[in-house]
Amino acid sequence: MARLWDLYRDEIMDRMVKEFQYKNTMQVPRITKIVLNMGLGEAIQNIKILDGAVEELTLIAGQRAVTTRARRSIAAFKLREDMPIGCMVTLRREKMYFFLDKLINVVLPRVRDFRGVSPKAFDGRGNYTLGLREQLIFPEIDYDKVEKIKGMNICIVSTAETDEEAFFLLKEMGMPFRS
Repeated sequence: MARLWDLYRDEIMDRMVKEFQYKNTMQVPRITKIVLNMGLGEAIQNIKILDGAVEELTLIAGQRAVTTRARRSIAAFKLREDMPIGCMVTLRREKMYFFLDKLINVVLPRVRDFRGVSPKAFDGRGNYTLGLREQLIFPEIDYDKVEKIKGMNICIVSTAETDEEAFFLLKEMGMPFRS
């Protein structure tokens, strides 16, 4: 089983019950899924960029990435409805905890000039979104095989009802927030 899940179950749940005075352990917030998303506007001109992005996102997540398509046409961007413009992966359960552990302990420390992630990126409902400028910081990516540097969004979805609960949960899991 994943190391972070054991930490959550054995220690973090008890700390959260004490901190927020939950009456029931089922009220304790938990992470439900992590969504990795790569939006590639350049895929309109060059579809091969999208194939490389799907391959890289699959390597990073350990689960097959799916292409996302445009919902509506935008003439200014030369975009037509149903054109492939990105890729995404949704991680749940064990794979989610393994990815979060890798993100916190391996990937984020490899970011150049890293001082911590912003504590202001919560959405008001207990979810946290993190943007990365390049995929090269992941150890699975071979630098020589990368055609183009692509960024990605990582959205951590939790059952927390407030940002304070979600912040406490992620801080206890080891997320390096800026002070």
